[in-house]
Amino acid sequence: MMSLLKKIFGDGNKRQLKQISKITDHIESLEPDFEKLTDEQLREKTAEYKERFINGESLDKLLPEAYATVREGAKRVLGMRPFPVQIMGAIALHEGNIAEMKTGEGKTLASTMPAYLNALSGEGVHVVTVNEYLAERDSKEMGKLFEFLGLTVGLNANELTSEAKAEAYNCDITYTTNNELGFDYLRDNMVLYKEQMVQRPLNFAIIDEVDSILIDEARTPLIISGTAQKSAELYQRANAFVKLLRKEDDYTYDVKTKSVQLTEEGINKAERYFHIENLFDLEHVSLTHHINQALKAHVAMLRDADYVVQDGEVVIVDQFTGRLMAGRRYSDGLHQAIEAKEGLQIQNESMTLASITFQNYFRMYKKLAGMTGTAKTEEEEFRNIYNMDVISIPTNREIARNDRADLIYKSMPGKFQAVVEEIKERNEKGQPVLVGTVAVETSELISDMLKRAGVKHDVLNAKNHYREAEIIEKAGERGSVTIATNMAGRGTDIKLGEGVKELGGLCVIGTERHESRRIDNQLRGRSGRQGDPGESLFYLSMEDELMRRFGSDNLKTMMEKLGMDDTQPIESKMVSRAVESAQKRVEGNNFDARKTILSYDDVLREQREIIYKQRFEVIEADENLREIVEGMIRSAISRQVSAHTTDEDMDNWELDTIVEYAENNLLEQGDLTVDELKGKEPEEITDLLMDKVKVRYDEKEEEMTPEQMREFEKVIVLRSVDSKWMDHIDQMDQLRQGIHLRAYGQNDPLREYQLEGYQMFDQMVAEIEEEVATYIMKAQVAESENIEREEVAKNTQAVAGGGTNEEEKKKKPIVHGERVGRNDPCPCGSGKKYKNCHGNG
Repeated sequence: MMSLLKKIFGDGNKRQLKQISKITDHIESLEPDFEKLTDEQLREKTAEYKERFINGESLDKLLPEAYATVREGAKRVLGMRPFPVQIMGAIALHEGNIAEMKTGEGKTLASTMPAYLNALSGEGVHVVTVNEYLAERDSKEMGKLFEFLGLTVGLNANELTSEAKAEAYNCDITYTTNNELGFDYLRDNMVLYKEQMVQRPLNFAIIDEVDSILIDEARTPLIISGTAQKSAELYQRANAFVKLLRKEDDYTYDVKTKSVQLTEEGINKAERYFHIENLFDLEHVSLTHHINQALKAHVAMLRDADYVVQDGEVVIVDQFTGRLMAGRRYSDGLHQAIEAKEGLQIQNESMTLASITFQNYFRMYKKLAGMTGTAKTEEEEFRNIYNMDVISIPTNREIARNDRADLIYKSMPGKFQAVVEEIKERNEKGQPVLVGTVAVETSELISDMLKRAGVKHDVLNAKNHYREAEIIEKAGERGSVTIATNMAGRGTDIKLGEGVKELGGLCVIGTERHESRRIDNQLRGRSGRQGDPGESLFYLSMEDELMRRFGSDNLKTMMEKLGMDDTQPIESKMVSRAVESAQKRVEGNNFDARKTILSYDDVLREQREIIYKQRFEVIEADENLREIVEGMIRSAISRQVSAHTTDEDMDNWELDTIVEYAENNLLEQGDLTVDELKGKEPEEITDLLMDKVKVRYDEKEEEMTPEQMREFEKVIVLRSVDSKWMDHIDQMDQLRQGIHLRAYGQNDPLREYQLEGYQMFDQMVAEIEEEVATYIMKAQVAESENIEREEVAKNTQAVAGGGTNEEEKKKKPIVHGERVGRNDPCPCGSGKKYKNCHGNG
């Protein structure tokens, strides 16, 4: 079927490559002309191109000359001449696509050409990497080239002040990490003054390791959080109870879905243990939740695989890269449950104040491009979600690596023993070996076995990532053995030492297959760079997680029947194909999950964009906000009038309630009587109230200076919007967590989430309008009082839900504002007790 489609429509990649090749040939033909230019003349080209762009020439038209300029600059400044294939990759990037370029093909140099070209517009280019080490390295090395050509280069790092960040973003080209971009966007939409914002409108981003950022990390949001005060005692009690439970008798564990459930006996035990009649009474919802999270912590979350304990803290291990993600915490109480399990101090749960996923953040750019060694397997997802094609760029030299068929053993011990023997054999002849593991504990197990076998080696995992550059530098040397988790597969280039080519190059050994083919391909790609010889092979066992999840039982039984022991592997392309098909199924499931999450997140995205846009208009407004505020007051009045004038008989209208509302929230006592409202239509009542509000508004304006009044309006509107929006995010999160249960009632959970989400948003808008109306009309401001905008949440903490460089995130304490007692005077200035005024909602 696929070949038939290709015949009808043609192979898209080949067609695109053909077009790109034509442009590349043109750029190549310009080389003699540019070689004749002096350094000064080459530099002047930048100003010339900028002028031509301002005069209407498109970037596409400028591309051949601009790329030829960068190539000539690279030769002179960096001593590197981009190969034609790198120019091809650079063209694919400018067109807003993904350039799939194999390891060692020079993606960093290729990115300089589209970065330079798109920077000519003056709107800024972001070059995005997975960690700050790479961002800093590339900004220094490639920055020399850009500065030679007359462009400014900035590095946006975590520890910078707002002023330094704004300066970095205002450069022509900014190197940064994906996490820092997202956090800066969220922080920009929490600032109180326009001058505190650091980002410019999002123009063009080139994402390095694009599959890692837009696929692997797409599902987990970036979060700005504050803490919610919760008792640690319940976590400890739930933990103590769960420790008494027995598998199968009291709970069941599904290895495929990683879900843990109490059995009937387990439920009875819980009721006896906590002295309650029914665990599923509404009053015990919190207890049930704590028990479930404690169960998950004990059964599904494994120490040294999912997390490590370091300096008295639980630190998450990224499942894709093997890196430690310091500063990141599991949500929904799971982190506290693990802390209880490990006997550590239990920290407060966090409350989300602002959040965004990478999927939605990067889709806000005018144009997006990416590069990686492995993206073709996820082409459908890139096209559907990000509107980017994957263009496979040919290698400069043909790949000479020998990718051998998988070796499958009956058990894990047999597999690891075979791996150690293979390493020892290759090490004795001096061939360098890179051993890839999925988990930290596996790397440590192999390390212990190699020590006993007397093989000198280095271990690169989340516990000693600070030596990453040093270890990788030596990984291709003669006689070196390096054990690495998946983190070594990103942004690293292993060069072969002297005499290693003759020994067969670098040998890559995988100790199990990852659920994503891309991760396996990244590991293979460490070997055989730039036409070097190399070899890759994977050792599997029937007890590996991927094999267990997808039906290895039959194969294991067959091996036992054939009398095969742990020393005899099956080497079969058929089994390798079965493994690959299992991986495809997992990838398909993950894609569906990301699509579903995006559908849910789109509801919040639309709401976020409305709130952030309006918030920015308030901050930016130089003139007064009276018109906006009066609009809010009219909406609030209109809702009250509609609610109390529903009866067809006007005599039954609750006019006294409308008067009471107006006096309590908008006007002074005696400003409005029931007689004034009698005989009027609802619209006329609203108009009458608004006329009186305007008179009172004028009086308030006279009580303050114009500057005070303008600032007072901004303070009230910003505080209301921020506090209500933060509560709304929290409520949406809670709605989302329970919405799947609607499926039991034959309702579509997504549709229900959309409907209820929009209703909640309308309710939030109404609450903002009510609060602004009351505070503007009722709050008293002393003449000497200095009106200042206040953050609703101070000293917030940035928590990356799916980043790979979380060791760079600094923890910040959370400070809550003072709480008003129920019998204290209401802070709105009405003179009433808080419980009778704003404390009654």
